[in-house]
Amino acid sequence: MTSDVISCRFCGSDQGDVVVDLGHQPSSELFPARTDPGPDPTFPVRLWLCQACGLAQLADHDDVPEEVVGLEPEALRVQRQESAGWLAESGLIPPGGAVAEYDSPHGGSWLPQLREAGLIGRVAGPGEAADLVVDGCFAMMHAADQQAALRERAARLRPGGRLVVQFHSLAAIVRLRQWNAIRLGHLAYYSTPAMVEMLARVGLSAVAARDFSLYGGTVTLVASRAGVSGNNSVDTLSRYEQVIGVGDAARVGELQSHVRPGADALADMLREARGRGEVVLGYGAASRAVPLLVLAGIGADLLPAVADASPAKHDLRMPGTDIPVISPDELTHRRPDTVLLFVPDLLAELRRSLPEIEDGDGQWIPALG
Repeated sequence: MTSDVISCRFCGSDQGDVVVDLGHQPSSELFPARTDPGPDPTFPVRLWLCQACGLAQLADHDDVPEEVVGLEPEALRVQRQESAGWLAESGLIPPGGAVAEYDSPHGGSWLPQLREAGLIGRVAGPGEAADLVVDGCFAMMHAADQQAALRERAARLRPGGRLVVQFHSLAAIVRLRQWNAIRLGHLAYYSTPAMVEMLARVGLSAVAARDFSLYGGTVTLVASRAGVSGNNSVDTLSRYEQVIGVGDAARVGELQSHVRPGADALADMLREARGRGEVVLGYGAASRAVPLLVLAGIGADLLPAVADASPAKHDLRMPGTDIPVISPDELTHRRPDTVLLFVPDLLAELRRSLPEIEDGDGQWIPALG
């Protein structure tokens, strides 16, 4: 359906389509105390695809409280290390320059990996122009004014400088039916073709891009001033994503048809496990877990607890539910038959850090998919 009241966060166009509607959701970052009975405040979650610039984005205003208290997964650090290695080996980033990084609410930093790859001469001061500007860890997707955020980053580039942006690709979200990646606080969902268009509108050219495996498809893209020639990696990735349908409202909108079945399948699985007397717990009090649990109507009667490595989340509850957040030690102490993994990329790390689950004949399974 088409709305006549929504304006694009980047180009200002009102021509677009609401492609996914998840109803009203609680903030996926503000975890109430376990003793807080709620109800938690909720906000509309609608994904709107701009017809003019191709940016997918949350349609509604962002007045959502955020209180980020998570710990960064190892998978994110590994991805940055792989990206930094690619940037160094390809010669895309001249070594020894000044680097400016935009902080992210997700925490984490590119700086250790860039140092390891030999790409940092020094860290630029606040507001100082830099040879390399890095958009933190999915930092820009939190900006309400997308054009202002990108222009600010572009303005800090020295002549010949490079901008590096990283994003969980809309192509991966569509291809893998990751509808629960759409959540409050994450205002923009980039495809490579849309990012190329956005960069062009602020005077930058995409010169290289690479798709990494994180979250099923995370793109690291390098840009420079317009007129700098790129390589065919950008065109190749853009064509692939266009085949996926990232610019087609109908194709992106197919995500909607997987929302109810995905949520219902999880609830049915938990009811069946309860009927068999099995202990099922969750792992990863992540933002993407919130819309899934809320839309599935899952409470502590079906999922007694969700474990998380962040001590700051312990003794809190999952937003919009009565499910408590517990420590990994408590998770292993309860000897679950099954652990629902809300962030599949954590699996390798968790198998190493929590061998007790599988040693006790328990299993890890993805919560969606």
